[in-house]
Amino acid sequence: MATQESPQMRDPAEAGEKMLPKEPLDLPAGRQGLPKEPLELNKPQAHQNTVETILEWSAPGRPFRKRSKQYYLTGLLIMLLIEVILFLFSQYMLMLVVLSLLFVAFALASIAPSDFKYRISSEGVTVEDHFFLWQELYDFYFKKKEGVDVVHIRTHSFIPGELTLTLGNIDREHIKSALLSYLPYREVIRQNFMEKSGLWLEKNFPLEKTTS
Repeated sequence: MATQESPQMRDPAEAGEKMLPKEPLDLPAGRQGLPKEPLELNKPQAHQNTVETILEWSAPGRPFRKRSKQYYLTGLLIMLLIEVILFLFSQYMLMLVVLSLLFVAFALASIAPSDFKYRISSEGVTVEDHFFLWQELYDFYFKKKEGVDVVHIRTHSFIPGELTLTLGNIDREHIKSALLSYLPYREVIRQNFMEKSGLWLEKNFPLEKTTS
């Protein structure tokens, strides 16, 4: 008599295969539509923000003009006159101050400055070994000193307060176009009391005759 096979006597592997869910038939072939390579969610991307040099040049560290003998003789005569007046009023400390100022003025007028390296980049301005970020700078303007064009860049902080960059052979418009992308340009600058006094003295009591 044939015995009827019960569900408990069937092959466990065959029973497990019937209980597993079947793959859907509408998926595309080849790993059922899964990507061939795992997704790389945290893959680092190349940094595109690089520091670019916009303009770079070399020029004397300060405006310089060679002085004649008349400049030094006139300076000595004025110094002697001031020294006599201070001596009569017993202002000995001020006499030393006047001598020190005359020595510094003669040293700056006789010794030519060395060349500085200036660099304008996408991050800021470099003067020799000193670097200033654009966030530290305020605005800029141009002036002519001793017949040389100079760009003045003012800072937010009190020290240094202002950067002076001599242009040398660089055209003023090149500097202006390089700075306008980061700083506002001030066309007119009001002169303070010291500047007005210096210009008045230079105009009315020149230390040397200027040749045209």
